[in-house]
Amino acid sequence: MACSKEKESQILEDMKEYYGKTIQSKDELIINDPGSGCNAPRCKLPAHITDALALVHPDVKAKSYGCGLTVPELLEGTHVLDLGSGAGHDCFALAKLVGEKGHVTGVDMTEEQLEFARSYIDYHRETFGYSEPNMDFVMAYIEKLGEAGLKDNTFDVIISNCVVNLSPDKRAVLKEAYRVLKPGGEMYFSDMYADQIVPKHIKQHKVMWGEGFAGALWWEDLVRIAREVGFSTPRLVKSSPINVKESIQELTGDIKYVAATYRLFKVPQNGNSGPADVTYNGTVTGHDKIITLDKNNTFKVGCVLEVDPELSAIIQQSRFASAFTVVLRKVHNGPAKTIPMDPFTGTKAA
Repeated sequence: MACSKEKESQILEDMKEYYGKTIQSKDELIINDPGSGCNAPRCKLPAHITDALALVHPDVKAKSYGCGLTVPELLEGTHVLDLGSGAGHDCFALAKLVGEKGHVTGVDMTEEQLEFARSYIDYHRETFGYSEPNMDFVMAYIEKLGEAGLKDNTFDVIISNCVVNLSPDKRAVLKEAYRVLKPGGEMYFSDMYADQIVPKHIKQHKVMWGEGFAGALWWEDLVRIAREVGFSTPRLVKSSPINVKESIQELTGDIKYVAATYRLFKVPQNGNSGPADVTYNGTVTGHDKIITLDKNNTFKVGCVLEVDPELSAIIQQSRFASAFTVVLRKVHNGPAKTIPMDPFTGTKAA
């Protein structure tokens, strides 16, 4: 059931206070539990990403509250939007990865966070050796990007790191993301999800909203809403369980939570002719031998992989087009491939 406009406004004000004044470091978060989805060890990263992360100022790292690493492939020269940029951690790393010809815009509703992030722009510009800053931070609600002057078809990539769950209106967030993305653009984001609809008693709990548990979507609702606003089917990249602390288990009951990364593309739905044989050419930075686009599709250089019709269309109409050779097929070579969506499949609580 959707929140009333009055209730939505109160939730947003509560979140501004929680992340602007109450929480001053990630160590203060209830969810900050070693081994949980938001803090689980990350897989080995390409060197160019670890190098970029290493350049982020330590004070900014200390105020990063995300639940994953939201760095998709092939970012050079792109324009990137970070929804809920907070202290700017991901924006600064991305500013290095897009290069001086690219640009990163961070959007946040919390003035304290924005002021903090802006104070480190010059530090990172100098650290990266750029003549001009390639990043900016804008005050806005992620449900109302138009009020901040963000225009249609502006960005190549949108990222978000454990922020969408804090919004009381996920449909508005996804609808705005779809609007400001260029055709062929991608929304690549990490967030918290539940294995069922979160009940009312949790949604009425202020701290549970701040920690993400109250606003976590049932993952099936993400799939439904994304397709209704025009996106391709959400494709699961990775997921890991969140271990709920004993102090709040009385509230959460039997609900299971995961941190999951999905990618959504702004390409025409059902606008493809069928499956395809796809070969990766090895030209994406940091992925000279192998690249993974989702949990079911990992490509090795020079090896042909059959993909589902939607992924075929995504590759051909997105920034990935030049990195792959696509040969359309009339029929599947064996059983039709499925799109990975369920973040609880294969996850196991510690």
